[in-house]
Amino acid sequence: MTARRTIMIVGNGTMPKGAAAVIDAADLVIRFNDCRSCGAGGEKTDIVAVCNTGRPALSMLGGGVWKSHAAVRQAASIWCVRDGAKFQALRGKLNVTHPDLGDLCDDYTDGFFAFAQATGRGFHTVPALTHESVDAALERFDPGAYVVPSSGLIVIAEILAHWRQPGDRVVLAGFGHAGWEGHPFAAEREMVEDFIREGKLERLEPSIAKSSENPYILAER
Repeated sequence: MTARRTIMIVGNGTMPKGAAAVIDAADLVIRFNDCRSCGAGGEKTDIVAVCNTGRPALSMLGGGVWKSHAAVRQAASIWCVRDGAKFQALRGKLNVTHPDLGDLCDDYTDGFFAFAQATGRGFHTVPALTHESVDAALERFDPGAYVVPSSGLIVIAEILAHWRQPGDRVVLAGFGHAGWEGHPFAAEREMVEDFIREGKLERLEPSIAKSSENPYILAER
């Protein structure tokens, strides 16, 4: 019988006091980009999911700061959330609709792959099919005009579709569904809440009976 795992997907949003111990006790912890969730959001990191195109990618690969981050050093695997070919296909459209985002489709996947290979880490690129399935699913929630889904939603979709095993709990922490205006955050929040209602996801939530040892629990759904 497969052991039940807790998969924690930790965003870079506000982290409630007391969440760190719960996150660090999870079987698999996924963080994003520069791992700002570390600290109040615990320290354990198994996967770092990176935005591998545009300025964020260039910043992470340059200068050595990201590569030496404690969370990156302990991660067993690096995930690139953007399929390079998919973003090359978007370039022409974005040059018309968002000329200020001329570098959004610049692909640095090779740099992250080289880093993972040189340091003995696993490597995974989220396929274009996952991105396209998210775009299609968002239509139910009237997303309006947007550029691309957030990295957080792409990783959630990838975990639910391809990595979750029967009995696993997939839990979100630090997801405020706010930030860059190019992401459809209102629709993304509705999509996540739909997953929660369906029992596919949970959120880290305050315990009704708080204690100094464990003021937060994983809310059962």
